[in-house]
Amino acid sequence: MKRIRVAAATLACTLVLISVAGSFLPRFDYSWQDREHVNASPSPRHWLGTDDLGRDRFARLLHGSRISILLAPAAAAVSMLLAFVIGAVPGFAGGFAERAAKTAIDLVLSIPWLFLLLMVRATLPLNTSPAASVTITFLVLGLLGWAAPARILLARARSMRRAEFIILARSTGVAPLRLLCRHLMPNLRPVLLAQFWISVPIFILAEANLSILGLGVAEPLPSLGSLLRELESVLSLRADIWRFAPLVMLVLMVSSLQIAVSEREVSS
Repeated sequence: MKRIRVAAATLACTLVLISVAGSFLPRFDYSWQDREHVNASPSPRHWLGTDDLGRDRFARLLHGSRISILLAPAAAAVSMLLAFVIGAVPGFAGGFAERAAKTAIDLVLSIPWLFLLLMVRATLPLNTSPAASVTITFLVLGLLGWAAPARILLARARSMRRAEFIILARSTGVAPLRLLCRHLMPNLRPVLLAQFWISVPIFILAEANLSILGLGVAEPLPSLGSLLRELESVLSLRADIWRFAPLVMLVLMVSSLQIAVSEREVSS
């Protein structure tokens, strides 16, 4: 089990390093157009060929992977912050706050998450700059992905509320804010980290779904989802096999993260 987790984590780190480091090289400019080689096959100059605008597919894959890989953890961090505030704090407080938090969590979880994500993103401006579309996409992911972690944190905080060391600290007159910061948060840190790493591959897949539908990262900025849209025009698997590179990257990244996280949970 440990070897599988190490191999999966190593693969994920390797993909992240290749995407981040390669996207900063001047040779791999995702927006440069080679007008003389449009829809070209792979060559020493263009390792994965070019698209219908003459842009290098490999360069766009590097930049698209970097956007998805780096901003998904940012969205997961926003989600974990909301999960702690909406789930852990009311669960630790108890009473009306706990009941209201449980109602809100159950209400959000009763709506299919992908449907809610598509509905909210479709209501926001779509004709935005690429940088604004990236911010909106991953901010929406973070703001809507808190419910499942919040339920887990609420249950854990509620059980800790009755723990002996919490009762002892309250009996000595420790302030509620100090209880929250010095006793609750350190004990919830492993749960928060686990939920964070579980959310990262989910957000990568969610961004891919949004971008495939034209609701994610805007052109000309690439992402894994927008690159997958090119598969709609694939006519022959053998002739266009290099077009599946974004799909391979997405599967490898999500699978390696899922395996690393799941094996860690089993071993712990």
